[in-house]
Amino acid sequence: MSVQIIEKSGKPEYAVIPYAEYQELLEMAQDARDIQDADAALAALSTGEDEAIPGSVATRLLLGDEHPLKIWREYRGYTQESLGKVAGIGKSYVSQIEAGSKTASTKVLKALAKALRVDIDDLLE
Repeated sequence: MSVQIIEKSGKPEYAVIPYAEYQELLEMAQDARDIQDADAALAALSTGEDEAIPGSVATRLLLGDEHPLKIWREYRGYTQESLGKVAGIGKSYVSQIEAGSKTASTKVLKALAKALRVDIDDLLE
């Protein structure tokens, strides 16, 4: 690596390198960051702090064609009635939220999120 050091008041102030070498350093730094992020994700999975969800569930969530509540409810194996019981609301309320005809209150969203083991944000359209 060819480096030109520029000094100010007798101390190194800048290091000038060829652009190609600069690009290579950026790529190496990004690779190192990606490895750190992957290690952190694996650690979160192994401790149960996070979970892996199937690609089909992620795809449904990303498409946005269905209410996230419905997707998470089905993924967790709940019926509308059983989820309603766990969350302390009626089956019809769950149905109306999923259909988009009712907006859940913060209190209801908290109860649903707790039952489904997700963040409230995961239930918002």
